[in-house]
Amino acid sequence: MALATCALCGQQAESEDAPLTWMTSFENGRKLVYCDRCARENVRGIEGKLDPVYW
Repeated sequence: MALATCALCGQQAESEDAPLTWMTSFENGRKLVYCDRCARENVRGIEGKLDPVYW
């Protein structure tokens, strides 16, 4: 069982399911999750579908 891990900061959830406050994104065919803090800090880039390198 792998814990859900934020793709930006590496924070791990307490289970393999991401908490409801976390965001899920599909990028380049991969499912990525972002913790609530990283999602809030980068919401404009995420919603604008910018590549993470521009966040």
